[in-house]
Amino acid sequence: MTVLVETIAPGIQQIRINRPERMNALGVATAEQLQEAIGGVAKARVVLIRGSGRAFCAGADLKERAGMEPVVRVAHNRAINVAVDALEALPMPTIAVLNGLALGGGLEIALACDLRFAAASATLGLTEARVGAIPGAGGSQRLPRLIGTARAMKMMLAGEPVDTKTAETWNLVQDVAPDDELDARVLAYASLVASRSPRGSRTLKRVVRTGMEQSLSEALLTERAALAEIFASPDYAEGLLAFAERRAPVFAE
Repeated sequence: MTVLVETIAPGIQQIRINRPERMNALGVATAEQLQEAIGGVAKARVVLIRGSGRAFCAGADLKERAGMEPVVRVAHNRAINVAVDALEALPMPTIAVLNGLALGGGLEIALACDLRFAAASATLGLTEARVGAIPGAGGSQRLPRLIGTARAMKMMLAGEPVDTKTAETWNLVQDVAPDDELDARVLAYASLVASRSPRGSRTLKRVVRTGMEQSLSEALLTERAALAEIFASPDYAEGLLAFAERRAPVFAE
């Protein structure tokens, strides 16, 4: 298997792209297995995604793609798109653990997550311009929405990666840790999120994502409707009781 699903702590599942000899590049089989893995984490409170070895993901497997007919190349790209879109659509919080280089489709996977935590030595880029292509798994649309159009264009036109210092300044990543501290840093944060109400986390993610596509007035109505549901939920009742009893709440799965 080139994609693994691992339970690393209560409520936390990790999708690991496990093809280190190819820098976790997305060949046809890996893209299909990634789709399956994403579909298999529905009960997690928090989902992490990372790569094995020294890379997060080097993007599409260009050596494999070189031998494909154009129609097969399109189908390969569509399979990667399906996986990336499915990752973005997951209802629970998702974190890309950028343990090494994240290029092309690898960065596009990370862009589909809610947060990106990076090792200090990682490099990030949409490098398709180097081979005469453009980002094809959502990068041309998600990156400008995250860091602004001019910065995204600067990255994509040159096809050159940026270091984590630049990525953090641009809010492309939300945390940078020394390489040997990355896993502990991510696990500490993910465990904190997993201790919160799953219903609350999923509702918050839905409200934020929906609201970003709405006008402010519409988004505020979305928030108020969601809050009415939360106020009637068992988790909120447990939270209020725990607060009164001065103990940690125990939220339902």
